[in-house]
Amino acid sequence: MSLKKFSFNVIKKNGFARLGQIQTHRGKIDTPVFMPVGTQATVKGAYIDDIIDTGAQIILSNTYHLMIRPGVERVKSQGGLHQFMNCPLPILTDSGGFQVMSLSKLNKIDREIGAIFNSHIDGKKFILSPEESIKIQLGLNSDIVMVMDECPKKSNDYELIKRSMDLSTYWAERSKKKFGSNPHKALFGIVQGGLFEDLREKSLTNLKNIDFNGYAIGGLAVGESQNEMFNVLDCLKDLMPVDKPRYLMGVGTPSDILGAVSKGVDMFDCVLPTRLGRTGLAFTWKGKINIKNAEFKTDNSPLDENVSIFNLNKYSKNYLNHLFNTNEMLGSMLLTLNNINFYQELMSEIRKHIKNGTFDDFYNKYIHIL
Repeated sequence: MSLKKFSFNVIKKNGFARLGQIQTHRGKIDTPVFMPVGTQATVKGAYIDDIIDTGAQIILSNTYHLMIRPGVERVKSQGGLHQFMNCPLPILTDSGGFQVMSLSKLNKIDREIGAIFNSHIDGKKFILSPEESIKIQLGLNSDIVMVMDECPKKSNDYELIKRSMDLSTYWAERSKKKFGSNPHKALFGIVQGGLFEDLREKSLTNLKNIDFNGYAIGGLAVGESQNEMFNVLDCLKDLMPVDKPRYLMGVGTPSDILGAVSKGVDMFDCVLPTRLGRTGLAFTWKGKINIKNAEFKTDNSPLDENVSIFNLNKYSKNYLNHLFNTNEMLGSMLLTLNNINFYQELMSEIRKHIKNGTFDDFYNKYIHIL
């Protein structure tokens, strides 16, 4: 059986919000889409089958963490990341650049060599070049591969951000050359440029000239305000290729996602639903709930009476409060699943309202609640 080529099609627009579909050889992905984060070849606290049952159509894994542990050779020995973690869904892997900046104990950037850093686990020295990042991702056999970029911290230093953007463009060219031609996989470029509109526009122009299967917007969710993030998306929404998927990396809250969809973004990932679930925070259609609060000790109602998946509504807030206040791992597992399910419900509703031409009404109803 021949493998399907990677492709993307915009089905309908409602303002700048776009209903679309990505085709991969592992299945279709309806957009706008949220990708649960499986950093180390697992979505923490959940079975992959349960993740699929929430409606997730693609997940994300992390090149930096997997190159350190267990190492790409161990994953390759089992046939790739899908077999390693028993995941039939398409998988996007990030390049590792962000984690080099944020997690490594020591790092040095060399234009030609790449990122030279020490592992945050044991201090072991690694070198991650654009070519090595692509080689690792191809070894993991992910379906969507990200170029290696430099993701600087938030800064008002124009020259620093410009140098970083220029370096990311150079590394994107090298990433594309190493990736070569593979119609069954996708390579995404990453737009950088901080909060400076002219640098964002220049970065995007450079990437379009190189030509990628999709375009990510990086360097956000690094401490800027929501309005600052939306301003960046505003300056790009008319300039992004209309026939390629647009991916806002590392974002975000439900209101972040609603706002970004209204500005033409198609793809999202974030650790928030799983990370906050493990600490006792639940996302619901009435807003966030901190289940550890004392008010829930006598509340025998479920988090959401309308959630039928896995019968999550059979667990009362009273019981969940007990689980968290006694450090029982089941509490973290249940809220992780609740939150991932909520995010998938959110994306499903967004897609439905774009299709029906009522996205603005949905946006106005929930932008200040979620």
